[in-house]
Amino acid sequence: MDSYVNKKNTFYIKYIKRLMDIVLSLLLLICLSPVLLILCILVRAKLGSPVIFSQERPGKDGKIFKLMKFRSMTDKKDENGELLPDEERLTSFGKKLRSTSLDELPELINILKGEMSFVGPRPLLVRYLPRYTEEQMHRHDVLPGLTGLAQVNGRNALTWEKKFEYDLEYVRNISLSLDIKIFFMTFMKVLKRDGVSSGTSATMEEFFGTETDMSQKG
Repeated sequence: MDSYVNKKNTFYIKYIKRLMDIVLSLLLLICLSPVLLILCILVRAKLGSPVIFSQERPGKDGKIFKLMKFRSMTDKKDENGELLPDEERLTSFGKKLRSTSLDELPELINILKGEMSFVGPRPLLVRYLPRYTEEQMHRHDVLPGLTGLAQVNGRNALTWEKKFEYDLEYVRNISLSLDIKIFFMTFMKVLKRDGVSSGTSATMEEFFGTETDMSQKG
């Protein structure tokens, strides 16, 4: 399956984009170390341990890595020992972490390690892999991102299909100018705190697959 990435952008992706990811993630980890420490203490006090939520996610070419985030939900379970729905486990403190995107800060480590980039399609759940159409799988042609084109155009308020359309648009048109545009648009979205919920869920509904192959659309 041929990549959707334009070959003329290979040098930018492999060298310039990666160098920027390393330098910026390292600088931010150093500069934000007091904030990270305070958040660790607050999460531990309000939500318990572990402070860092780690979960396997597919990265570039579907390679699995462990995504790191500050936990934002409790481990409350029902009488059968099953975890309660996200809405019931997401506390007011957790909602603030998510609305400000502070829960995403540990992903700077994923970026420094080369598992993620600052800009790219968001890494979703491993169980979604067999549910993608052949075209949707091309979102894995590049490293997943801390933010992306879908995130600055609606985030969780978008339908899954619309999010994937934005992901594929990014993969096809990846460039320095587009990355810079998305990076700064992200700050505006974070300040406005919009698109955090889907409108019907505290986070985002499960993706069960797309009935109509996106490649058949005009």
